[in-house]
Amino acid sequence: MAVDASAQAEPGWWGRLWRLVRETVIILVGALVFSMLLQHFVAQPFIIPSRSMENTLKIGDRVIAQKLTDVHRGDIVVFKDSGEWLGSEPLVNRSPVGQALEFVGLLPDTSVNYLIKRVIGMPGDTVACCDDTGHLTVNGAALQEDGYLYRKEDGEPVAPSDISFSVVVPAGRLFVMGDHRNASADSRCHLSDSMPGETTGENAFVPLADVAGVGWAIFAPFDRTRMLPRPRTFDTIPAPDRPAPDEAVIEPENIVC
Repeated sequence: MAVDASAQAEPGWWGRLWRLVRETVIILVGALVFSMLLQHFVAQPFIIPSRSMENTLKIGDRVIAQKLTDVHRGDIVVFKDSGEWLGSEPLVNRSPVGQALEFVGLLPDTSVNYLIKRVIGMPGDTVACCDDTGHLTVNGAALQEDGYLYRKEDGEPVAPSDISFSVVVPAGRLFVMGDHRNASADSRCHLSDSMPGETTGENAFVPLADVAGVGWAIFAPFDRTRMLPRPRTFDTIPAPDRPAPDEAVIEPENIVC
C-alpha cells in the first residue's frame, strides 16, 4: 500500500509551535532593526525637558527630529550637549524595559545629553543685538520674531535679547537661541566660557556635527500635534559677505547672562 508523502511531512503540534515562535522572533528582530535604522538615519523622537522654547514647544512635548535635510537659519534643531550646557539629571527615570525601548527608538529620548534651540546664525553669519528698533539682526537684516517669541501675560513678546552682543559664527558651527529668551541659557550665555583646548567663547557655538536632527513636528500630546515650519523672516536674511572664520569674533568681551 502506497504511503502519502505529504502526510508524513506534516509537522506535529510541537513543530508548528516552534515554527510560529521562530517566525515571531524574526519579525520582532526585523522590526527592531528597522526602528533603529529609522532612528539613526531618518527620524528620532525626543521629549522637551525645559521652558527654553516656550510657547513653540512646552515641557513634555514629544517632538520628531528628522535627519534627511540640511540645517538652515530658523530651524529648530536637536543637538548633543557636548559643551556641557546642562546637568546630568534625566527628565524621566526609565525602567530597564523603557530604556531598551528608548534605545531602539520606540520611546522618545529622555537624555539630557541633548538640547533643542532655534538656529539664528549659520557659519560666517554676523548676529547682533540689537538695532535701533530693538530687533536682532543677522548680516545686517532685522529679524521679525514676534511670531515665535514667548509672549508675556499682557500678550507682548519678550525682548529678543537683554544682552547686547555682536558675533561672527565660526566655520562648522551654529549660533542658537531659545524662543523664550528670558528662560533660555543659549549661545548668548556661553560667550565667555573657557573650555580646555578651546578659545574663549567657542563653546557658545554648536558644532554642526553635534546636530541630531531638525525639528519636524510635535506628535504628542495630541492636542498640540502640529508641524514646525521655518519662520519666513529667515528667508530675507542675506548671505554673509565673507567666508566663515576659523575662530569666532565676539564683541564685547566678558559677556554673561
